[in-house]
Amino acid sequence: MKYEKKPPGRRVLLKIAAGLGAAAAARLIAAEPARAPAGPAAGPRTPVAAGPPAAVPRRPSAYRLRPMVGQAAEAAPRRRPARPPVRTRPFEELPDLGRAMVLTFDDGPDPLYTPQILATLRRHQVHAMFFLCGEMANDNRDLVRAIAEDGHVIGNHTWTHPLMTGLTRTEARDEIERTSEVLQRTAGDAPLWFRAPYGAWNRNTFEIGAELNMEPMAWTVDTLDWETPGTDAIVGRVLDGAAPGVVVLSHDAGGDRSQTVEALPRYLPRLIDRGYRLTVPYRT
Repeated sequence: MKYEKKPPGRRVLLKIAAGLGAAAAARLIAAEPARAPAGPAAGPRTPVAAGPPAAVPRRPSAYRLRPMVGQAAEAAPRRRPARPPVRTRPFEELPDLGRAMVLTFDDGPDPLYTPQILATLRRHQVHAMFFLCGEMANDNRDLVRAIAEDGHVIGNHTWTHPLMTGLTRTEARDEIERTSEVLQRTAGDAPLWFRAPYGAWNRNTFEIGAELNMEPMAWTVDTLDWETPGTDAIVGRVLDGAAPGVVVLSHDAGGDRSQTVEALPRYLPRLIDRGYRLTVPYRT
């Protein structure tokens, strides 16, 4: 492993309701049927409203301008959503679209824990979001492809999992852009969602994410699985925090995640039995 997850100096949990109207949120996120066919095209392809241009000029991004290696010359260009607006708060909850929740897993992919999580999700025909670190994705490209092929949404979680608020704009861009590049080259699509490590957001992260066509995603319920509190504690936090619109944060890498792996098959069927749809967001 390249790093061990440690708690930040302060936890940043921002409420999206104060920053976005319900209509805007509803256009951005919607529930996907749990039994939708799996495949790498789980993400959206239609545009959202364009946002302001980048505040600081920079050389053109190689991954956005060059075709993927091996792409057929005659292949039609892919339609990508227009650049989203620059936000000042991340999405932390879904709008109330019924009894819908989102499961998210950070820091992977990990060759030990990620396959076990994928197997559980597959068994229950549930899709989730995986916020991947670039260095882990680069070392485990087969797992990136497996996540995409199972129909999960892949998000950008920076290259080395730094505290973004301590980086210069150039350093922050490099962390985010390199990760989007390797994810696009491996999974076939650039990520449309970004999550700042430790939930530490600042103006640079919002602006760079929007420049690279990504929306910011935080969470509602933190399982605190990085503290290895015990499987029972993780299960209890998910079930106690379950509610329409909740986004659950767990981890599939960055340390010992055996408790996370053990907790998932315990709480997932109970959420389903309670009538929750475990969904993934898409961009419109």
